[in-house]
Amino acid sequence: MAPVPELLLKKRNRDAAWAEKRATAALEARKKAREQRKEIFKRAEQYVNEYRQQEKDTIRLRREAKANGGFYVEPEAKLAFVVRIRGLNKIHPKTKKILQLLRLRQINMGVFVRITKATLGLLKRVEPYIAWGYPNLKTVRELIYKRGFGKVDGNRIPLTDNKVVEQVLGAKNILCVEDLIHEIYTVGPAFKEASNFLWPFKLSSARGGIDKKRLHYVEGGQAGNREGKINNLIRRMN
Repeated sequence: MAPVPELLLKKRNRDAAWAEKRATAALEARKKAREQRKEIFKRAEQYVNEYRQQEKDTIRLRREAKANGGFYVEPEAKLAFVVRIRGLNKIHPKTKKILQLLRLRQINMGVFVRITKATLGLLKRVEPYIAWGYPNLKTVRELIYKRGFGKVDGNRIPLTDNKVVEQVLGAKNILCVEDLIHEIYTVGPAFKEASNFLWPFKLSSARGGIDKKRLHYVEGGQAGNREGKINNLIRRMN
């Protein structure tokens, strides 16, 4: 039997060690992915139960109020969705700056905003250029699943995989798209990071068109706060 050269022997041993290392890493990755899938399904189920319970509680409180001859007052909204409906013609520099701060640089762009005294002040300043209101769970879910893009290292990446979400928001215990939807809809503690991770939504022009953009919604126009009616507008644009 011919002796094997030392260099060739070293190469064979090195290749064997690398192959073993790769196989071990692949096995660990598969195991981790399997455990993570279980966790994601568990969380999704938990969120569904939470949303259903909220709905049942609201219905119960409305019925109790009606039975007692009173009115049920909805809790104050914590989440708003803002859509830009007008362009840059003859716009004041301060108004332009606020629209940039809200990341609404183009017509038909939309963003989720936490409702605070400060944000309400900003929205008031730019009201003639935006339509906004309080989105429901269905709207939040449809927007993120259909139009959702994440910001990864400054790049606009479609949310086609939970790994995209985990890569950026894993430190905040947001591992999948359902976690992201829950964080946005409930305005959770990591709302700021989740909202900044989402690229501003690029919506289509509304089906049937939008008229009277210069008038406020209460005057029969389109601008300003339309509360729950924002869901109808988003569906026409999504």
